[in-house]
Order: sequence, then structure tokens, then C-alpha cells
Amino acid sequence: MINKKLMMALYLFIVIPMGVQVEGANPTKQKRYVIIHADDAGMSHNVNLATIEAMEKGIVSSCSIMVPCGWFKEFATYAKKHPEKDYGIHLTLNSEWGRYKWGPVAPREKVPSLLDKEGFLWSETLETLGNAKASEVEIELKAQIDRALEFGIPLTHLDTHMGTVVYRPDLVEIYYNLGVEYNLPVMLPRMSNNDKLLSMVPGLKPKFNELIEHAETKNRPILSSLVTSIGEGSYQTRKKAYIKAIQNLPPGVSQVIIHCGIAGEELRGITATWKTRDEDRRIFMDKQLIREVKKSGVEVITWKQFHEMVKKKQL
Repeated sequence: MINKKLMMALYLFIVIPMGVQVEGANPTKQKRYVIIHADDAGMSHNVNLATIEAMEKGIVSSCSIMVPCGWFKEFATYAKKHPEKDYGIHLTLNSEWGRYKWGPVAPREKVPSLLDKEGFLWSETLETLGNAKASEVEIELKAQIDRALEFGIPLTHLDTHMGTVVYRPDLVEIYYNLGVEYNLPVMLPRMSNNDKLLSMVPGLKPKFNELIEHAETKNRPILSSLVTSIGEGSYQTRKKAYIKAIQNLPPGVSQVIIHCGIAGEELRGITATWKTRDEDRRIFMDKQLIREVKKSGVEVITWKQFHEMVKKKQL
């Protein structure tokens, strides 16, 4: 189990500074691709509308869905009607907002270590890491994937809400193996620039190396870099930061993670991040950003395309 000292070190890993890229691309591959990815679909009605708008009117090429949340069914209905879009499951082990909570998809009696005293999923990543039994994590994550499939969502990949499943060796192995079981790529970036941080958690670095090696052997997608947490500054400052991050992407396939919303009473009532979520939606529909991305030579693709390119050995 992770002790308090390691938990604090891990917290520094989880809270990635503005614009950090997790790099490690193959330098022999010169072509650059990017998946522009909206997290948290299904979280609320507002987030659903914003995600759909950014995918239909902007440059967002992919999204992932939070199955335990109350507005999952609304987004699942959209996804089933629009199989041309790109949908992942945002595997969720946390319910982080103070006034808006959700529980597991699996029966509560089967996953008690995932729950706080009120029966919701733990608020903080570190609480989950300190309490969750691996066997119960697997039960819950499978339940989320199975529910999405039951609703007819054409899944293209798996990723992780708040990064929770990638910060314990046993959990990241479950995460990866679920991708193999369901024949879905998992969001797994090369982590060479974070060797020191990975080493703070016993067994995590060797496990990452093992999974990356397996993915390479089996022609499974691995991201070259990951851009996230561009969350400070004005609209124009953040837009410029996103443009710069995309212009500077390494060779291979990278992912830019954003969170879409529409400023309004619902979103304000849920999260203090309502402003940046509203800006993310508008920034990735902004004509200037779209022009600059096209000029950069970085091609916007989906997880579906990424998976096909790897299978055909085009990367």
C-alpha cells in the first residue's frame, strides 16, 4: 500500500503543471499527429452539449464518457446515433465534486473498498489508491465498459478519469489488460521524461516499461506525448498556449486533453472549473486556432484512426 510520503510525491505527479508534455517519441518517425480529446462526457447535461458542439463545429476529434454519472444515458443516445464520431470510456473511480456525486456501476456490495462512508466513489485519487482492492477495481471497470456496450456505444479506446488507474502497478496492469480483453487501445503515453516521478512509487516504473514493451510487441497504440492542464490565464493566453503546444508536438501520435462546458448555472453549481471548461469549448472552435493547427503540419486524427494505423504498421 502507498504510504503518506509516497502519496505526497504521487500528488505532485498527478497535478501536472500547465502545458507539460510527457514525451518519448520515436525520432525515426517524422510525421506528427494529434488527437484532440474532450474528457468527461456524460458528467452533466451542460458538458454533453458542449462536447457535442466542439466535436461537430470545432476541431475536437475524440471524447471519453463517464459511465457512472447521471447524464451518461443522454450522451450514450447521441453516441449510438452518431457512430462516425470517436468515443472512449473515461474509466471512473472518483467522484470529486463536493455537491454533485455518483456511485459505482457495479453493485455496491461487490465494490465496498471503492466507496466513502456515504456510498459514493472516493473524492480524491489518493483516497482511492490508499483504499481500493484491485479485484474490486477490476469488477467496477468491467461493469462500466459493459454498460457502455449494452447502450450501443461504438467504443474506440479506454482512458482514465483523474489518472487514478495509472498510479498503482496493479491497477495500471488491470487497465491495460482490459484494453487487451475488449480489443480497445488504452491511453498509455511513453513516460521517459518522468522516470524520477515513476520511481517514487515502488514497482510503477518497471510495470510501465513492461506494458510499453508488450504494446510494442503486439502492435498496440502508444502515445508519443500527452498535453494537459493548460488551465491558467485569459482566453487569449490559453489559446496561444494550446497553439504553441500543438506546434511543438514531437513525431508520432500525441493527445491534447481538454474539458468542454458551457458557462451557466448547472456547470457553476458543479465545479469551480466552469470558466476554463467554457473556454476550452470555444478555443477549439476558434477559427484562428484551427488555422494555426492546419499550418503547423500536425494532422488531427481519432483513436479509431490511430488504432488502424498501428495495425497496418503505418506508424
